[in-house]
Amino acid sequence: ELKVSFEAVSVGEGSTSLEVSVLDCDTVEQVKEKILGAFKSKFGFPYGQLREIDIVYEKAGHSLLLQEVDDTSEVLGAVTMLNTLRHYKVKYGASVKVIMKQAHAPLSTQVSLKDDKNFSIKYFHLIDPDIDCHQSGNPERKKLKLKEVYLTKLLSTKVAVHSYVEKLFKSIWGATNNRIPPAVKYFFDFLDDQGERKKISDPDVLHIWKTNSLPLRFWINILKNPQFLFDMEKTPLLEGCLSVIAQAFMDSFSLVEQPLDKHSPTNKLLYAKDIPQYKQEVKAYYKQVRDLPATSSSEFKAFLQEESKKHKNEFNEPAALRELYKYLQQYFNVIQEKLVQNGASSELKESLLQVKDLFTNLKSCSWD
Repeated sequence: ELKVSFEAVSVGEGSTSLEVSVLDCDTVEQVKEKILGAFKSKFGFPYGQLREIDIVYEKAGHSLLLQEVDDTSEVLGAVTMLNTLRHYKVKYGASVKVIMKQAHAPLSTQVSLKDDKNFSIKYFHLIDPDIDCHQSGNPERKKLKLKEVYLTKLLSTKVAVHSYVEKLFKSIWGATNNRIPPAVKYFFDFLDDQGERKKISDPDVLHIWKTNSLPLRFWINILKNPQFLFDMEKTPLLEGCLSVIAQAFMDSFSLVEQPLDKHSPTNKLLYAKDIPQYKQEVKAYYKQVRDLPATSSSEFKAFLQEESKKHKNEFNEPAALRELYKYLQQYFNVIQEKLVQNGASSELKESLLQVKDLFTNLKSCSWD
């Protein structure tokens, strides 16, 4: 356990000191990860990114910067052992301080060694890879044993997070008090109307339209990239876990039955028993949305206006208009043709030209 203090951070009236549980065999980077995790867990926001901080060991009035590799690192042949707390003789209850890298001397900063493409060849943590390779009596048996351990851990992790994953999925394809977001209802009704106009009788086509438009275009992006919504870092480990959950989500909307066997990918097998139930829930959700009373254009406009009022201080109109102009510029001829085909009024066509000219003139302006 370490007593950790933080440099130049304000979290209200609370103390900025933490006690963090670590192992003496942890590398410096592993210690940083545990410290940052403990800080965010206690205060509700991150102190900084892993690459932005250093940790200093404070003892008897002296400070020692802890690094993954330095002049004291143990070298065995062509490989270097990563420094651990044991290497630095950091004892139980020792005090360390977290500092921001830019606030320290330039020579103290150290780019992550894992950026080196030859990291696994040049460095090791607890076991020298060459020694491990030569002393393993039965490599195939060892590989099988590691796979068995991996699958056991994978299943136990799935069980641990299963209730949270189910709650998330049901909040996406569920209806609270038989209420659906007006935007979803309005858009799905639009797709249903297009199906009727084009005389599409196959319900699978409408299912695919809706799936490609909302779950696979919007929700998948959020599930795989939570940092878009939350102030957090998506580590490679977390990215792998989220990919498994996202795959289960996509499979829940699929109309294709995929035969699975022992050679199938592990992430597919992990949710194999849950997917059939999820598929039924998705179909029930689509039916529920369709059966609800239609949202009129006036109701939908009122909803959008109300949402705009709620977020008027957060919305950047110039940025939104620039994005609309990019779209207008790219598809201007197509939009003009569609207006002619649909018999649009001359006023609407004239307005389109005025908007395009206005943006073009603004774009050509400069302070030269």
